[in-house]
Amino acid sequence: MKHIENIQKLFSKDFVESPLLESFEVGKIYLSSGKLIACDPLITNDMLPFTTEFPKGNFSVMLHKERESNCVAYAEIIFSNSAIADWKLATTAGQNIKDLAEGEVFGYPVESGMGCLMDVDTQASLNDLEQKLYQKKGGDFMGIYEEFFHDYFFDENGAIDQYAFLKPSDEHPGTIFAFETGYGEGFYASYIAYDKDQQPVKIITEFIEIS
Repeated sequence: MKHIENIQKLFSKDFVESPLLESFEVGKIYLSSGKLIACDPLITNDMLPFTTEFPKGNFSVMLHKERESNCVAYAEIIFSNSAIADWKLATTAGQNIKDLAEGEVFGYPVESGMGCLMDVDTQASLNDLEQKLYQKKGGDFMGIYEEFFHDYFFDENGAIDQYAFLKPSDEHPGTIFAFETGYGEGFYASYIAYDKDQQPVKIITEFIEIS
């Protein structure tokens, strides 16, 4: 089964019907510009936003875990409750679905075991934070993961959770939704659901294909 057909089967309703998945509403993400980025924030801090313009504001985020492994299989942002009329592979500037061979997808690489969803404005805030920390600490700077991300995922007792909402700037309301990606490293695609007016209803990033 093609990935997009499987996504359509699982996520075209208001709820997911699969005994292999456990679904959670985990919080809300704030998008200031509606230009959404999906990336490994530790290796692709200059990732381009998707070409689809999403609404601005706060939107519910769902995580769908594979029951057997307890690993994150899908991350989802819900923009509206409209009926879904179409699904498309999410692309960034310069990407053309017609250029893909059978079975190929556009997506983003993960090397750190962590992926994220955030607005392009929030990406700018994260990059600005990294530069400020580097300038402040110089040779003592341990990298943006240790300096910023780590404490959201681990404390003195070990792992806190598989996901976190992070705010890189006190001056900007944008949030980063960061989470463990499937079984770890990989290359992961996102899919957008549209209503009859071609307005985005939801976006799904797939890390473990559940069929």
